[in-house]
Parts: sequence; C-alpha cells; structure tokens
Amino acid sequence: MTDWLVGLMETLGAPGAGIAIALENLFPPLPSEVILPLAGFTASRGEMDLLDALVWTTLGSVVGALALYWVGALLGRERVLAIAARIPLVKPSDIEKTEAWFLRHGRKTVFFGRMVPLFRSLISIPAGVERMPVMTFLALTTSGSLIWNTIFVMAGYLLGEQWELVETYVGIGSNVVIALVVLAVLVFVGVRLAERRKGRHASRR
Repeated sequence: MTDWLVGLMETLGAPGAGIAIALENLFPPLPSEVILPLAGFTASRGEMDLLDALVWTTLGSVVGALALYWVGALLGRERVLAIAARIPLVKPSDIEKTEAWFLRHGRKTVFFGRMVPLFRSLISIPAGVERMPVMTFLALTTSGSLIWNTIFVMAGYLLGEQWELVETYVGIGSNVVIALVVLAVLVFVGVRLAERRKGRHASRR
C-alpha cells in the first residue's frame, strides 16, 4: 500500500495526497495514519510543499466526508428506519434513540469524530440523515480535519525517515478503539438475545 501511495504522491504531488485522504473517508481500510505522515515526510524532502500538503489533505477529508453526508441525506430517515427493521436484533427504536442523541450532540460529534479512527468516516452519514445544515457540517468537518491532518502531517515532516513510527503508535490506539466497538456490539447483541428469550418465555405463560 505504501508503494501505491508514494507513486500517487510522486505523480500528482499534494493533490495525490488529497485524493488518497478522500478515498480513506470512503474506504476506511486506507489508513490516514499512513497517508498523512507519508505526505509530511515527502514535504520534508522538498518533493511537496508543506502548506500544499495541509491544504490538499484537508480538502480531501472534506470531499470524502461530504460524499458520505449526501449518502445519508439521500437515504433519509424513513429508509434508514425501514432498513433497520429488516436487520436482525436491531429495532427502529434504536435508530430513533440514536437520532435523539445526535440531535443533542451532533455538532460536537461531527467535530471530534474527525479525530477518531473509523468514526471519522461513519459520522458523516447520520449528519446527512438528520440534514445537519451543509455549511455547519462543512465548517465542523473542515476544522476537525485540519487539526487531525496538521498533527499527522507535521509528525511525518519532523520525524523524516522515521515517519513510520507515527503509524506504529497510532495503530495501537486505533486497535483499542476497534476493540471497544467490537465489545459494544457484542454487549448489544447479548442484551437483544436476552430480551428475545424473555419475550418468548412471557408469551408461553
């Protein structure tokens, strides 16, 4: 993957880094923890302007997030509820609770979500479903992405040849986040299965 990213940046320069980050939003397996420090390292070698790297990677983040926002907007609340009703162990009331939570905390979620692995991609969809004002979404996404991107691009710039250290340490944090998500899903499934069993026992009485 690194060879592909290097080739993209060598061919297109800073816009190549922006394209890679836009794709990372749409396909989370492409890690920004690799793309951003690599862009910083490339800038440290004089093969890319540092300011261009920051501008283009942030632009890429916004474009990718906006694409997912419109996916949520096009699906709409009713379709999401209809899809939820067909998913085993998921109730429409779960979506309604999530909706209520997002309405209370949506702005903070969009801003800080840009700095959380995996969630920085997913959070754009509920923002679109709830039709958060586009300009508000863009402002929060741009500011959150700029902070996240600057930290990692500058880390790669300052570390130089050792830029891969960023990926190593951040990868540990990403794995912790993913493990917590998996644990939360397992707890959710366990609670739902227990509720089903109770419902069956109650209906037999």
